[in-house]
Amino acid sequence: MCFTSNYNTEEEIQFEMAVPKKRTSISKKRIRKNIWKKKGYCAALKAFSLAKSISTGNSKSFFVLKISTKNLE
Repeated sequence: MCFTSNYNTEEEIQFEMAVPKKRTSISKKRIRKNIWKKKGYCAALKAFSLAKSISTGNSKSFFVLKISTKNLE
């Protein structure tokens, strides 16, 4: 499959799309999907842990400015 581009009117540039040679097996597809899911799970776990540490005030990497209600009145 070729696509022509009108980038330059004097000469045509052709782009060819990459096509897989063989079909990916079900087991390989499942392994890749599980790796993808695990990355998302680890990222969510880190984000939840960071949010929990910030909310409890035990965060060592973030400095949170606490606003007291006494000064506002």
